[in-house]
Formats: sequence, structure tokens, C-alpha cells
Amino acid sequence: MKRTLLKLLTVSLLLAASLQPAYAQWPNKPIRIIVPFPAGGPTDITARVVGQAIGEALKTSVIIDNKSGAHGFIGISEAAKSPADGYTLMMASIGTMGINPRLHEKIPYDANKDFAPVSLVVTVPIVVVANTSVLPVQTLPQLVSYLKANPGKVNFASAGNGGSSHLVPEFFKFRTGTVMTHVPYKGSGPAIADVVAGQVQLMFDTLLTSTPFVKSGRLKMLAVTTAERLADYPDVPTVGEALGMKDFEASSWYALYAPAGTPADIVARLATEVDAALKKPAVAKRLTDLGAVPVGGSPEKLAAFQRAEQEKWGKVIQVARVKVE
Repeated sequence: MKRTLLKLLTVSLLLAASLQPAYAQWPNKPIRIIVPFPAGGPTDITARVVGQAIGEALKTSVIIDNKSGAHGFIGISEAAKSPADGYTLMMASIGTMGINPRLHEKIPYDANKDFAPVSLVVTVPIVVVANTSVLPVQTLPQLVSYLKANPGKVNFASAGNGGSSHLVPEFFKFRTGTVMTHVPYKGSGPAIADVVAGQVQLMFDTLLTSTPFVKSGRLKMLAVTTAERLADYPDVPTVGEALGMKDFEASSWYALYAPAGTPADIVARLATEVDAALKKPAVAKRLTDLGAVPVGGSPEKLAAFQRAEQEKWGKVIQVARVKVE
């Protein structure tokens, strides 16, 4: 009788444990966030700031794993194939999830099927920055005039084919009837470094990575691509204002994902922790000081936002006839 009762008790305990939500046992080891770009860029910076806060809340270590190369495909492919157990996440960008699906005929992942959206972390204004020691302009209209007088002689850097720093200037070229030469880099960090060094004259960069160089006077901010002027740079016009193109608007963004199939309760818990992290004054200040706008929100909100961005940039790619090198 005692053995029978013991067996029944054991079975009951095992059944109860199996019925507990996945997050009841999670996390019990470090969490890895794959960043498909080099260290120092906006995706990496966002992952490190938010990852640290998430780790503190969940009482575990969060490791940032930079897996750069091949337009981000290497890191994204690894994230997609990782176990869907809540221990591997990915910080992705507008380029990887909003643009690439419409820009490339074939990519090694499905942005809408291979991942479980967690939360839209931040949006980031895009700014037109120039090294005026090698580019003799001080305003956006002057830039357009110079480009028309010197077609193809001005180079613009990007973080790589397919990102916002590639697509926004391509659209700018189309709308202004100008010609520039695209110089893709493996990430925003090395791209903006070469603009600062004068190797490339111009970049449509995120405010996140260009802020230190603008504040130090090493780069000149000619315009912002947002719909409204930025509060921290009230004297810098929007592209729409400067060139009379009110519909010219673009922002970059960074979001957190898990592999498809990750338990819904873990995904929901992660979204809750991202929201909580972004509301912490220290985290919010660090991001806003770098030029990012904390967002947060549910997995459903990110999924809808991602599809809308794919539609928007798909139209830009078609209208501007953008091709990858």
C-alpha cells in the first residue's frame, strides 16, 4: 500500500511539474542574444543596454554574441536554427526583418515564419551626416546642388546592403535626381568611422551611432529624415522641410526576437521584461542620450509593425529600383 501511494504521489508531482508554465523553470542558465552585426553598431548597442537590464530582472547572465557577415545572414540563420527554449534570442534591425525580405530574391530565412516576435525595443531617427572637410557643403540644398554638379563623385557609406543606411539614400537619390556611389561596410561602426576619417564623404546614419561625432563637431548634421525636427537638434531641418518633400520620412528600428516555437509564456515574459527595462529611468536615459526612442510593446504589436514596414520598404525598393551589389 505504501509503495502504491508513493508511486501515485510521484506521478502526481511529475504531472504537476509538467503542467507548470515553461517560465516557471526558466531561466536557469545564461541567455544568449545573437547580434548579426559587429560590436559597436546600433544593433549591438541596443542589445547590450537592454540585455543587461533583462538579465538583472531575470537574475541570470545575458551574453551578447556578435555573429556578423553576409548582410547579417550568418547570425540570423544561426538564431533561426537555435533551440526554441528561451535561451537564444536575437536583436534584429529594420534591415534584417523589414527590408531584406523585399530586397533580396532569396534569403536563408523567413522573417515572418522563422521567428517569434518579442518586442519592438527602440526606433532611431536617421540623420544625414557629412564630413565637411572633404565635402564642401553646409546645408542639404547645397548637398543636392553639389551632387548634381558632380554626379557619381560623392560616396555614401552604409552598414551593408539592405539596411536603412542603404535604402534611405537610394530613395533620396531617386527623389532628388542625384547620383552617389554606394560603399557598403560590415556594420555601422566601421562605416561611420571611415566617414569621420574622410575616406567616405557622407552617410545616412542612425542618430544612435552618429551622435558622439556630431556633438564633437567631427561630422556635420545636414538634415533628419523624420517627420518632425528632433528636440535635441531644433536647428536641424527635416529632409521634407529642406527640400520641400513632406512625404519623405524614415526611421530605423531594433527589435527582439526568439526562434519560432519558443513557448508563448516565455515570449510574453520577455516582452514584459523589455517593457519594464525601457521604463527604468537609467535605461531610458542611456538610450535617449544616444538618440533612440524607447518603444516596447507586445509580440502582436511587433508582428503587425514588421509586416507594415515590409510593405513600406517594398514600395520604396520598387519605385527607386534599388538593386543590391
